[in-house]
Amino acid sequence: MIAGYPASASIARGATLVLHISTTARRFRVLFYRWSDELVPVHITGWMPGKYAAPRGPADDWDWPAYPFKLQGNWPSAVYLAFLDDGRGAAPSLAASSAAVLFVVRGMGEARLLYKLPLATYHAYNFSGGGCFYNNPPWSADPPGGKVCFQRPGGGIGGAVWCAPDHYDPGSPRQTFAHWDAPFIRWLTRNGYAADFCTGLDFAHGEPVPDSHRLLLTAGHDEYWSEPERDAVESFIARGGNVAIFGANTCWWRVRLVDDGASMVCHQGGPDGARDHWWPASGVGRPEDSLSGLSYRHGGGWWDGARETDGYIVQQAAHWVFAGTGLADGQSFGAHTRPPLIGYECDGMPIAAFDHRKRRATLSPPCARGATPAGFALLAASVLGRGWQELPRREPEAERGGIHAAAIGLYANGGTVFSAGTTDWARVLGTMQEPCVDTITRNVIDRLQEN
Repeated sequence: MIAGYPASASIARGATLVLHISTTARRFRVLFYRWSDELVPVHITGWMPGKYAAPRGPADDWDWPAYPFKLQGNWPSAVYLAFLDDGRGAAPSLAASSAAVLFVVRGMGEARLLYKLPLATYHAYNFSGGGCFYNNPPWSADPPGGKVCFQRPGGGIGGAVWCAPDHYDPGSPRQTFAHWDAPFIRWLTRNGYAADFCTGLDFAHGEPVPDSHRLLLTAGHDEYWSEPERDAVESFIARGGNVAIFGANTCWWRVRLVDDGASMVCHQGGPDGARDHWWPASGVGRPEDSLSGLSYRHGGGWWDGARETDGYIVQQAAHWVFAGTGLADGQSFGAHTRPPLIGYECDGMPIAAFDHRKRRATLSPPCARGATPAGFALLAASVLGRGWQELPRREPEAERGGIHAAAIGLYANGGTVFSAGTTDWARVLGTMQEPCVDTITRNVIDRLQEN
């Protein structure tokens, strides 16, 4: 047995990384890899004496033996994986559920593109110690809610994960680095994009998004945000920074950091509702679509089995986002990829009607659009049929009421915010099943990282 976790999953270039490791082996070593378009070996340590410490609960600091590693100053900003070798010679794998640790080396602001990993979301589903926000959550009284600790194995790789298996890829668990972020970063590398890297928790103590970056990008499933993180991103936009969200269910839950940032708490239900839902007045009262332009409450989820979708139907083919795709108004894309481009969770905006013959969406009047930013442009939409497993409650509709749809769109308010409206964009990107997905992605990044 060998497992570990980082004291901090985000460190400065040239700093000392501290890994907490427990093993029943007499000795072990660490194999460091950088993720680009593949696992790139960086460094192998010598053999070190192993020590065993028992696992603890999901809300506890596991306080395992600490091993410091001074990183070389020439390690570029990237996502790194530390694989723990106890002598059994297991091959490094992005899908490792043990003996692996994820961390980020932050950049110095050299790249115009900043890629943000959803570390809080990884830990919300991290089942190490027998609990997470979705199953057997330990309870915090002040602040109230479920509580999990970052100081335990898991958090993107190397731990148990609570989630339904992906019907289209059972070997790559959702809520891990391997599922959405690794494919997107591979695509960036293969297409020549330079990026600096960070985690959402880097902004959880009031740090701003650096102005040296022009584009902040997140992909897949960036579900859990702290208020300081959201403040930092909205301030970045107001100062002229751009944001690209190639994911969905974005900013759906608020988390509050406790224990000097070592743990997080989220109140997801009770007699008076969920206090940490962003959108309702009974929660935070700060709708997520005022940031992203879209919300999961206008979309939906399909977690188990094969999904049914008509794909995205283009609404504004002349827009620069679709340049070079050859798409026309009313044309569909992403319906026949594997996985379908739409899902497993989708974000949308208020739609009053959808004419399936003309393939045109009619938006709700401005007075009924709630938190949708002024000037939001709906570029493509995909109505979610009644077979979708969740069509959330939203104002003023009951659960499953009204039209729910995935949407692609953008708005400008200082900077520009683009949202792709589906978690599985990264699962289709780079596969060439639907070349327009790659073209749209290039159009967005090229324009927003230069403006």
